[in-house]
Amino acid sequence: MIRIEGVVLPQEKRVEYGLTYLYGVGVNSAREILSKLKIDYNKRIKDLSDGEVAAIQRELATSYKTEGELRKEIMLNIKRLQEIGCYRGLRHKKGLPVRGQRTKTNARTRKGPRKAGSAIALKKKTLAKK
Repeated sequence: MIRIEGVVLPQEKRVEYGLTYLYGVGVNSAREILSKLKIDYNKRIKDLSDGEVAAIQRELATSYKTEGELRKEIMLNIKRLQEIGCYRGLRHKKGLPVRGQRTKTNARTRKGPRKAGSAIALKKKTLAKK
């Protein structure tokens, strides 16, 4: 069981994909790290030596923001936008899409599930009573 930055990496995965389980590390940055440390991409995580794991941890700690540190920075950036009252900050506060997407249709990821009692349902109820 190999733990880096508090995340347990899957034993059977190749190293280049196993490192992507860390928040803030994608395939490209994982490949950069491995090529810099001269570790084979095809090696499985369970086959890494203690020295290689320590080298990966050192490289991540010195050159990359990952996990809690990165999450904290992102939350502070969003909080700053909200405090200065800019458009993006207001969209974050309201829970709506921030980057100009349409909201008349779609945007369900940001808006959440549809609310009960929409306008169409109300119209049907009023027509049925008459």
